[in-house]
Amino acid sequence: MKINIKYFGMIAETTGKNEEILDVDEGMSTVELKDRQIKTYQIADPESVQLAVNHNLNTEVELKEGDEVAFLPPFAGG
Repeated sequence: MKINIKYFGMIAETTGKNEEILDVDEGMSTVELKDRQIKTYQIADPESVQLAVNHNLNTEVELKEGDEVAFLPPFAGG
């Protein structure tokens, strides 16, 4: 199944891209996807990376065909 991945901030700089379409296994979870992408691109500070699925933050779900997953860098308060 295909999902759309978007990268922001330092994550986009690390991956060298702002977005990509991935073909992933049916039933993949966001936790599995995050682990896979962090290993693939050697993203620094993986604990601070947040995911948003279809614009919903902190979503730990099973992915579905056509989902949009955003990899978000740490946010600074202020």
